[in-house]
Amino acid sequence: MNTALPTTYTGPGLVDLQVNGYAGIDFNGSDDVFTAETFHIVREKMAARGVMVSLPTYITASPERLEANCRAYAKLVESDAELATAFPKLHVEGPFISAVEGPRGAHPIEHACNPADLPDLMKRLQEASGNRLGIITLAPELPGALELIRWCAENDIVASAGHTNATAADIRAGVEAGLKMSTHLGNGSHQTLPRMDNYIQAQLSEDELFASFIADGHHVPFYTLKNFIRAKGFDKTVLVSDAINAADCGPGRYSLGDFEVEVSEELRCTKVGHAGLAGSALTMDMGVIYTTQHTDADFDDAWTMASTRPAQLVGIPVPSDICVEVSETGFRRVS
Repeated sequence: MNTALPTTYTGPGLVDLQVNGYAGIDFNGSDDVFTAETFHIVREKMAARGVMVSLPTYITASPERLEANCRAYAKLVESDAELATAFPKLHVEGPFISAVEGPRGAHPIEHACNPADLPDLMKRLQEASGNRLGIITLAPELPGALELIRWCAENDIVASAGHTNATAADIRAGVEAGLKMSTHLGNGSHQTLPRMDNYIQAQLSEDELFASFIADGHHVPFYTLKNFIRAKGFDKTVLVSDAINAADCGPGRYSLGDFEVEVSEELRCTKVGHAGLAGSALTMDMGVIYTTQHTDADFDDAWTMASTRPAQLVGIPVPSDICVEVSETGFRRVS
């Protein structure tokens, strides 16, 4: 393993494709959180750690809330060029996910549904966002999912498999329809799976699929992350935080949409009253550090997984070079 860290590093600004909230601000609450002040707080806090671009991420909720939040986001970035650069697109994670316990994860079951049941929802969200949908995470086995994946491909939106109970055949059909990525692969899954024939192995085997990973040591043990990255290869690996508003804040209780999350001293995030994970308190700089320390990736490789590669995947400009000071506790941007 390549455990050595540089003391300083210059490279493209980091890009986080999955951010549910940050620095005490929950993107999944009511749309009144979408103010220039709150978004600039997030932008500045993330930039201090080297993250120059991120995709606000909406988890499963009612169509009305999703549409309202998309409109509020669009209004905000359309009136502020600095915010438009920092938050160029959205990631919609649900509601088209498996309702099965395990794959559903912390998403509210009452809003999990099939694409066939709401065939125009993503078109409405695309319009509400000002054509800024960047990623749609869905379960490819659901009725209407293949049609939605094809629509995503036609509209330059990354369709990503996540919170899925798919068979290997479902995954293959999704890839043939235009599926491009696996969202936080290994998570949003059953606690126990068939030893060999399961949807994680099926996605790892699909060479066309990119895969995102949450490198916090909680979502995927570091030895498993090492194996997963070996399977996908550096060129198909993207690091994400899946951060909730606890990121950069520390232990305590936080909101994620309509429920509460308990964050432990070790920064493990669980839905109150449940054992399962609910987002993370990871900051992207620590994801780069942990990947360097615990996998075959060196620091350059890990940085690319969190900067150039995610930008290119969703079709946004690669951020300009920045310089950070590096320590085992994180990055500090110096220029």
